[in-house]
Amino acid sequence: QVQLVESGGGLVQPGGSLRLSCAASGLTFSTKTMSWVRQAPGKGLEWVSEINSGGGITYYADSVKGRFTVSRDNAKNTLYLQMNSLKPEDTAVYFCAKNRAGWGRGQGTQVTVCS
Repeated sequence: QVQLVESGGGLVQPGGSLRLSCAASGLTFSTKTMSWVRQAPGKGLEWVSEINSGGGITYYADSVKGRFTVSRDNAKNTLYLQMNSLKPEDTAVYFCAKNRAGWGRGQGTQVTVCS
């Protein structure tokens, strides 16, 4: 059974940083392309970032490009999202998922950006 557990969210002021983690189990993590997606209050699911199985190829939504960095540690079966220069519009529940559509996502971790 695939399980993805996100952590690292919290309350941060605009301009601040957070690092999200996603612990994966029940899948051959090192062979999977993985994504981060988010859902803001009252809105649909939005794809944020994607990383290939080896970690050498990454993609970002225009809204986060230059501010967020996705990475992974295949030895630890863990996915990361480093978020810098956070804006109020980044407020959302963040999920790691098996694809850009958000399939197989976990419970998510809340990120709130406000002063």
